[in-house]
Amino acid sequence: MVYAVVRAGGRQEKVEVGTIVVLDRIAADKDGNVELVPVLLVDGDKITHGAKDLAKVKVVAEVLNDLRGPKIVIQKFKNKTGYKKRQGHRQEQTRIKITSINL
Repeated sequence: MVYAVVRAGGRQEKVEVGTIVVLDRIAADKDGNVELVPVLLVDGDKITHGAKDLAKVKVVAEVLNDLRGPKIVIQKFKNKTGYKKRQGHRQEQTRIKITSINL
């Protein structure tokens, strides 16, 4: 069983080939692929975590679609001053599918 821990969107995700992950919006190349930066690689009993060894590893993913996350509402209120503020936000996201982990 081969899996990798990759850094993407300010977080770390555990991925295998075929895993579908939702990340913060990332731009794909002209073929619709994205290369992710590995932090850790587990290949059976062998664990790779050195920077020199991980430089040789490529984790490639295919961009499935771009989407937006759920709406969150930010409300600010100060008592006795009449100050109220309401603001909404939807995070831009990308759904990707891991296609290969090359050693």
